[in-house]
Parts: sequence; structure tokens; C-alpha cells
Amino acid sequence: MNPYLVLSLLLFLVGTTGFIVKKNVLAMFLCVELMLNAANLAFVAFARDLGHLQGQIFVFLVMVVAAAEAAVGLAIMIVLYRRRQTLNPDDADTMKG
Repeated sequence: MNPYLVLSLLLFLVGTTGFIVKKNVLAMFLCVELMLNAANLAFVAFARDLGHLQGQIFVFLVMVVAAAEAAVGLAIMIVLYRRRQTLNPDDADTMKG
């Protein structure tokens, strides 16, 4: 189980670093998806090691939430690009009102 948890930790750290460093909404969105997949890998590793089905069910629920987040996130990115012609997250606050 240790190699799976190390891989999960590395994926999560790459996602977190990318989210903090990137200045593009699409790249930040992909980093969030990477962090969710890292958490899913840890859940599956624990579920398999402990022999319980609850971890795999929780992974399914996380995947459903990630799909909904992807739909809403991409819609917001499309609106941001159409209005501002950029995907810079600093310009997102100008969409108020």
C-alpha cells in the first residue's frame, strides 16, 4: 500500500503546487482535477488494503462531484473568455454585477 500512498501524495503535491503557481484558469482547473484523482487513489488504496467497499463507493461519489465541477468550471471559463478575452484569474473579479 505504501507505493500507492506515496504516488497519491506526489500527485497531490504537484496539483497543489500547480494551483498556487499557475496564472491560467484552465491550468488551475486541471490541477484541481489532479488533486481529486490523488485523493481517489488514496481512497482506493485504503479500501483495497482494508478489504472494505466503502472507500470505492466514496471514490464513485467524488468522481460524480468532479464531473459536475468540470461542467460548471468549464462554463465559467467560457463566460470569462467571452467577456474578457483572457483566462487570467485576476480578471475574474471584474465579472461582478
